[in-house]
Amino acid sequence: MVSRLRFHLDEHISPKVAEALRRHGVDVTTTIGADLRTASDTAQLDFCRREMRVLVTQDADFLRHSRTDNAHAGIVYCNSQRTISEIVRGLILVYEILTVEDMQGRVEYL
Repeated sequence: MVSRLRFHLDEHISPKVAEALRRHGVDVTTTIGADLRTASDTAQLDFCRREMRVLVTQDADFLRHSRTDNAHAGIVYCNSQRTISEIVRGLILVYEILTVEDMQGRVEYL
């Protein structure tokens, strides 16, 4: 059985990305919506691991975390210069091509 990806957007990703993904049928949560706005990076990653959600971020601190601990559900790192439409297109591509199993401990760059 192929498991569909679910995303979690950190607070640096525009809420417009979540809205666009939802219109495409993608299950997505946000840091603010999950009441994690003041939570540490570790708490964010723990939430994603428990919920089996790929973290979408522009925060390079998460890349450092992934180098020392790859026991996460996956990270998609977006360059801060990317437009909302570029981020959405990239995430839909990741969603359509990769599975939950593929993303385990993996970092994808947009």
